[in-house]
Amino acid sequence: MISRTIDELVSHTQGRLVTPAPAAPQAVTQVVTDSRQAGPGALFVAIPGERVDGHGFIGQVAGAGASAALVSDLQAAQDSLQEAGLDSQALALIEVPDTVAALGDLARAHLAQMRQHAREQGQALTVVAMTGSVGKTTTKDLTRQLLAACGPTIAPRQSFNNEVGLPLTVLETDLSTRYLVLEMGASGVGHIDYLTAIAPLDAAAVLMIGHAHMGGFGSVEGVAAAKSEIITGLLPTGTAVLNADDPHCAAMAPLAPGPVLRFSATGDPSAQVRATDLEVGEQARASFNLHLPGLEAPVPTRLGLAGAHNVANALAAASLALAAGAPATLVAQALGQAHLESPHRMDISTLARDVLLIDDAYNANIDSMTASLAALPALAGDRRRVVVISEMLELGETSEQDHARTGELAAQAGAALLITIGAGTAPLRAAAQAASPGLATAHFPDAAAAVAQVEGLLRDGDAVLVKGSNGSGAWRLADHLKEVLAA
Repeated sequence: MISRTIDELVSHTQGRLVTPAPAAPQAVTQVVTDSRQAGPGALFVAIPGERVDGHGFIGQVAGAGASAALVSDLQAAQDSLQEAGLDSQALALIEVPDTVAALGDLARAHLAQMRQHAREQGQALTVVAMTGSVGKTTTKDLTRQLLAACGPTIAPRQSFNNEVGLPLTVLETDLSTRYLVLEMGASGVGHIDYLTAIAPLDAAAVLMIGHAHMGGFGSVEGVAAAKSEIITGLLPTGTAVLNADDPHCAAMAPLAPGPVLRFSATGDPSAQVRATDLEVGEQARASFNLHLPGLEAPVPTRLGLAGAHNVANALAAASLALAAGAPATLVAQALGQAHLESPHRMDISTLARDVLLIDDAYNANIDSMTASLAALPALAGDRRRVVVISEMLELGETSEQDHARTGELAAQAGAALLITIGAGTAPLRAAAQAASPGLATAHFPDAAAAVAQVEGLLRDGDAVLVKGSNGSGAWRLADHLKEVLAA
């Protein structure tokens, strides 16, 4: 982020400076929503939450030397300063009606200025984004690496893809940034519209339409309608990147204001970016011939990521990089060298006791469950297969059938031991045992209980796949195994 004055922050957020800056005000050089990250040069955005209200940490932030705070509850902010034994003038307070909306306003103005500066220098700050029911963060990681080979690139940490995380990522751009890679999530209609209003897009990809957050959308068609907002959020000359293998994605082409670039993991010849002669070999890594516009011939490519499902993510990333102006030869070269950067996404490691851990625990729905379990046999080989699944959340009316289908898939993947976490996994266990009567099972009411006993259930040399929704805690068990079985 470039340095900002308090007056600029007031202007961009349309706020009111209630408490002036201290006598020797510091320029603002970063924006944070976590009080633990606040220090000299920070603007702290106080966000009211269901469990914790950021206004209660204003005193702590001021004591850490922050430059300013964006607040909507002035009384609570002033009370926090008093409780910390600080003068009411210790921190510049900018009052706004809604701190999250003001954060978005600040990011919108910041990005517009960065783009204008780039144009004045005869350059461009190109903004690309992706959405979809699965694969967003993996595609974000890959796209970042492809574009970083071309110029300074900013991308979200982990899954900063909502109305708070996306503006924070946008604000990290500075005068040197040439590419901004964004991930856009949605749990309802209008969410992506809001995000694209903050960051209008030069290129946008829809990866696939599946069953994520069905409780918020009601149907797959509802998911498609919400995800299509990323296409209508393109700039007039922007490029739509669509999955030709997914009918719901392909149907979005008429919404595109500019060019459409299609990708296909099945080798559909109508797709400009596609994979042919696909094979999945050692460590479940996919090899294929990569077809890209601008290449004289297909390029043999082997991904550094496990799972055939990551071919589509890799092709989407390649398409976004091309749309952003990256040379085809560079994209082809960098794609085979790219790797996962975010945690809990097909992260494969060998631990003590020769335990092979397949940590895909960040999130889950029936589509990502299908992909992970399909990769298990190739990854496990002759090892005993242990499948750990925590409850899939926000599935709505399909929850029971999706859990049951997951149980069938676990059995088909050759699970010898199925460990389930959460009350909603009952249909999963029943279906798995019906499909594989000899399957051993263990059930725990929550992740904490599973963490306490999982080591005693494992044998030396096991292959352990851990998968589940973030809120149901499978990732806690994966982290525990990495800690206690550190090789």
